[in-house]
Amino acid sequence: MDMNAFFASPDRADAGLSTLARGVVGSEILKIAAEVRAMKAKGAAVLNLTVGDFDPASFPIPEELLGWTRDALQEGQTNYPPSDGVLPLREAIVRYYEQELGILYPVDSILVTGGARPMLYGAYTTLVDRGDVVVYPVPSWNNNHYAYLSGARAIEIPVGADSNFFPTAEQLAPHLGEARLLSLNSPLNPCGTVMDPEEVRKITLLVVEENRRREASGARPLYFVWDQVYWTLTFGSARHVTPVGLVPESAPYVVLLDAISKAFCATGLRVGWGVMPPAMRRRMADILGHVGAWAPKAEQLATAKLLDAPDVRGAFQSKVKEGVQARLDALASGFAAMRTAGLPVETVAPQGAIYLSARFDLFGRTWNGETITRNDQIRRLLLDEAGFAIVPFQAFGLREDTGWFRLSVGAVTLQEIADGLPRVRAAIERVLTPVKA
Repeated sequence: MDMNAFFASPDRADAGLSTLARGVVGSEILKIAAEVRAMKAKGAAVLNLTVGDFDPASFPIPEELLGWTRDALQEGQTNYPPSDGVLPLREAIVRYYEQELGILYPVDSILVTGGARPMLYGAYTTLVDRGDVVVYPVPSWNNNHYAYLSGARAIEIPVGADSNFFPTAEQLAPHLGEARLLSLNSPLNPCGTVMDPEEVRKITLLVVEENRRREASGARPLYFVWDQVYWTLTFGSARHVTPVGLVPESAPYVVLLDAISKAFCATGLRVGWGVMPPAMRRRMADILGHVGAWAPKAEQLATAKLLDAPDVRGAFQSKVKEGVQARLDALASGFAAMRTAGLPVETVAPQGAIYLSARFDLFGRTWNGETITRNDQIRRLLLDEAGFAIVPFQAFGLREDTGWFRLSVGAVTLQEIADGLPRVRAAIERVLTPVKA
C-alpha cells in the first residue's frame, strides 16, 4: 500500500513538531556538500573543499588500526561497551596525554563517546541550564547550534584576521562574570589557525580568577571547554598547548575534547573522548548514555592499542601532516600569486588543522545580473563559474558578510588543486573585467 497519500504537506507536518524541532537549523556545510555531489553526478569538474573529512584514497587510516579493529570484531567484540568507554581505552588515553601533553589525569576523568561531537553537546547539556550565558567566538564550529539546543543565552565574540581569528583575554574579560561556559577551539575549525600560548594562559587565568571570586560568594562555577580535536596537526612555528598544562589550577573547570577522527584520518570510526573533573564525567556519562552516544566496542579496543604504540602514531602522523601541509601550501601559494597579480584575494598562512582561510573581496562587482553584496553570491559564483566549492564563514555562526571562507583539503589531491586554481583565477578576472557595450 502506498503511504504517500497519508502524509501532509511539509509545511503542515512541520507545524505539528516541537518548538525546538521547528527552530533548529541543519548543517549548512552538509547542505552545500549535497549540492556539490549533485553537480559531480552530472559530470561537472568540481574541486570540493567543503566537508572537513579525509579521502581514504589519499589519507587512509593506519594499517595497524584497521588490523586491530578487524581482530576485535573477529574476537566477538560486537556487544555494548560500557557507557563511559572500555577501561583499556580510558587507561590508554591517560598514558597518551601524559606522554604527549605532559598532563596526568585519573582514569575516572575520561569519558569515551562516538566522536568528539557528542562531547561538545554533552558539555552544553551537562553544564548549561536554560538561560545561562555561554561565550564563544564566531566563526567557530557548532557552538551556535548547541547554544540553541541547550536554551543558552549566547554571547558571540566576532573575530577576524587581525587577531588570527581568536578572541583575546581583553575581549573576553567583560563577559566572563556572567558566563556559565566559555568554549574555544584550537587549532581552529574553520580558520586553520592556532591560538597563541600566551593568550591561552591569560584566558585560563581569567577563568581561575573568576572561579575564585565565585567560590567566595557560593556562586556556580564558570567552565572552560577546550576543543583540541586537531591538535596533532600543526605546522611551522605553531605550537599547541592546553589550558591545564599552562595553568594546572584550572583543572577543576576545564573540559578537554579530543578524538581519533582528525589525528588518524578516522572520521568514520567514531571514537572520541572528553577529559574533565570526575564528578562531571559521571553525570555527563549518564546523560549521553540515554542517547547511546558511545563509540563501537571494537574500534575502542583498537584505538587503545594505537594510543599505546608511539612509533606507529608518530610515523603515521608525520606522513599525514606532510600531505595536509602540501595541499594547504599549494592553495595558499596559488592565492598569493593571484594577489600579487592584483586580484582581491587574501589568505592566512596555514598554521593547523586541515583548513585554509581565504577572502574573496568581490563585493560591489556584478555577476549574473546582480550586484554582489553577500558571501553566498561569491560562493555561487566560484562554484558555478570555476567548479570551486567552499564554505562561507556564515556556516560557523558569523553573521556579517566579510568575504571569508573555509577551504578544507583532506579530500582533494594536489593535482585537483593545481587544476582548480586557474579556473578560480579566470572566474575572478571575468567578474573584475567590465563588459563592453
